[in-house]
Order: sequence, then C-alpha cells, then structure tokens
Amino acid sequence: MSETDLSTSPAAAFEQWANVFTSHQAFSHPSELHGALCGRLAAGARIQESDWLTMVCEHMGLATNATDDSAELTRFMVNAYNDTLEQLKSADMSFRPLLPDDDYAIEQRLEALISWVRGFLEGMALSAGESLGQAPDEIRELIEDMVAISQLSDEEDQDDESEQQLMEIIEYVRLGALSVFTEFNPPEKPQQDTPTLH
Repeated sequence: MSETDLSTSPAAAFEQWANVFTSHQAFSHPSELHGALCGRLAAGARIQESDWLTMVCEHMGLATNATDDSAELTRFMVNAYNDTLEQLKSADMSFRPLLPDDDYAIEQRLEALISWVRGFLEGMALSAGESLGQAPDEIRELIEDMVAISQLSDEEDQDDESEQQLMEIIEYVRLGALSVFTEFNPPEKPQQDTPTLH
C-alpha cells in the first residue's frame, strides 16, 4: 500500500513505514524518523512540506531530491505527517509511537523503542530549544526519563518480566509524548478550512 493511515492499526502502520524504508534502502530506523517528527510537533513546531521531505531524505540517507523522483514516497510521507499531527491533537489520546507489534522479538521491539525515543528527544531539542529549560518540573523529569530510556541496551537478557516492563515503558513514553504536546501546543481555535501542512 502506498498510502499511510496510522489510525487503523499501529502494527500495520509500522509495516508500511518499514516497507517504504526497505524499498528505498534507507539505512536508518523508521521508528527514529517518526520519533523525530513527533518530537518536533510535540514541541510546538509545524514543518513546511518541503522541509519535512528534506528531513525525511536526510534521515533515510537519500539524496535530498529523492522525493522529487518518487511520487509514492512524497505522498506516503505527506500523509504520515498529517496523520501523526492529527493523532497527537486527538482528544481520544489514540496516539501511538511507531513501533513493531509483539510478533517481533522483544529485542527488535526494544531497539525500535530506543530509536523512537532518541528521535523524539532530537526533534524536541531542535524545536523547543531553550524553552525546555523553562518547562514545568514534570516535563523536565519526563525528558530525563526519556534520556535514560534512550540509553538502554537492547542486548539484555529477556524474559516474561522484560515483556511486561517493555509494555509499561512504551505506555509511559506514549503518555509522555502527549504530555509534551499538551504543554507546548495551546488548544487550536476551530477553523473552517485547515490546510494540510502548515
């Protein structure tokens, strides 16, 4: 499928991103790019379409004009941007980090989580900059926790308890991303027509 619809199933969304990364021989992890996008959006930034596509190419290790040559990649990533922003804004808190489901080995899921958190921290730092220093204590503590998560090793011994811990960390990261978004994004006034990218 060339379209992305992150609202259907997080597992399906990950597979779509992974397929796009594989078909373009990207050297980075799809979760990291999604995390970087979420970090920037959560910190209050909105990215122009051309800047977002440049960011996509840089993360994937592609030539900066790769999206000019691939309408499919452009369409996929523009849809991914819009879907991700809508999920973060959604009142039902349905947002999910882009991670593989439990059909994958726990090591692969932990690696994806670490990549996502690293991307999120990078994106947030780029967008929020010094304003992170004035963030409320709970946001600063959350960021410290995310830094610790980003430094976890995906080579530790895994057991049933690890599975439970991973699920708890993922939920903590998910709610943390939503907390950052709420902190840095005042509620929008209703608009009659909203552009797709702003």
